[in-house]
Amino acid sequence: MVCSPSSAPPRHNSPLRPDQMWQFCKKQVAPLTGKGKAVSIVVAVPTLADVFPAVCAVGRAFPFHTTAKTGGPAARVPPKVSVVCAEGPVPDDLLQRCGTAATSIELAAALVDLPPCDFNVGAYVELVDGLSKTVGYECTVHTGAALKEMGLNGLYDVGKQAVEAPAMVVCSKRVDEGRRSADTRSVVWVGKGITYDTGGLSLKPRDGMCGMKSDMGGSAAVFGAFLAAVQQPLDFDLHMILCLAENAIGPAAVRHDDVIRMYSGKTVEVNNTDAEGRLVLGDGVAYAAKHLSPSFVLDMATLTGAQMVTTGMKVGAVLTDTDAVEAQAVAAGKASGDLVFPIVYIPEYGLPEFDSPWADMKNSVKNRSNAQCSCAGLFIESHLKATGYAGPWLHVDMAGPSTDSDRGTGWGVAFLLKMFDVM
Repeated sequence: MVCSPSSAPPRHNSPLRPDQMWQFCKKQVAPLTGKGKAVSIVVAVPTLADVFPAVCAVGRAFPFHTTAKTGGPAARVPPKVSVVCAEGPVPDDLLQRCGTAATSIELAAALVDLPPCDFNVGAYVELVDGLSKTVGYECTVHTGAALKEMGLNGLYDVGKQAVEAPAMVVCSKRVDEGRRSADTRSVVWVGKGITYDTGGLSLKPRDGMCGMKSDMGGSAAVFGAFLAAVQQPLDFDLHMILCLAENAIGPAAVRHDDVIRMYSGKTVEVNNTDAEGRLVLGDGVAYAAKHLSPSFVLDMATLTGAQMVTTGMKVGAVLTDTDAVEAQAVAAGKASGDLVFPIVYIPEYGLPEFDSPWADMKNSVKNRSNAQCSCAGLFIESHLKATGYAGPWLHVDMAGPSTDSDRGTGWGVAFLLKMFDVM
């Protein structure tokens, strides 16, 4: 079988068309691996810059998690992938880095696919903390009542009803002392990790609740990219904050009309318990600003259904307050194959949607037709800026591209690695 991507992509797509490579491998090649067949894939690219998105596209096509009786993990044979490049031989170190990225993409996709009965907050914490010892990074966990005592009430209130207590997991990989300088940057990635989202008291309907195990897709992408990045020589301190909770329903659940004092110091009147992601991320970015001396803050989340209306099922939405960061993000999307497109940034139009007579703001908009994908990002930014942080910030909403045909895609891993020049 041969896949020959289009040579004339639309202007908002990647010139290499890794999306076509991914779909071809997913539909034509991946089924063979589930039948116990050995598969060899040869990827031919024009330039060395194309190796990374091509390998990531192939890696994205082979989700290996299943609980089915037939075609299970024992029957699946990982494909053998070879890369040839018209520009010249592909360096071994480039292949190694691309292979690490592809493995992280597969992990992120598998985490999204895991059922919530198996992969809850406790299991997530155990995984991240356990890998810190083998991969080599710092890991600190704040959980349960400790969150409330620290003032992380947005995260705590969202997850307090669940059997598994909410948690904030903070991981760091710092530049070695011998390579540090006064100019060493501190980059923070913050991921939304709602391991299951019932909607809380704003209870989702049956069909709307199915698939909500994937509401931790942002954290899965951040975690996957972090694992790949910390195995490479970094010239900046990299920090990861995972905001983990299950948005459960019950007598102790956060209510409409409750007022939450967030970690930023701002108060939020709850008018929609199904707008919980911005509450946990508001605490996450505020924690980053207060404790990690960031020079760049990025948050990534399956945040809004409006993202899919705004930029579609395959393209993430990015929001930022600077043209330079926006251009950098769009370029990273094309270079990685994880496409993004900017959404409108006009705080004076968006923030009034959250006006509250009782608190600094509500957590959901008055008018759902008024650029609510942008508004959700502006909510998060308002808590970051309330700390006094004035550096670059990027919000990535990837509710659509996080899954494809009910399977995790690992979307976001390649984007983050390319956005910060790790690969």
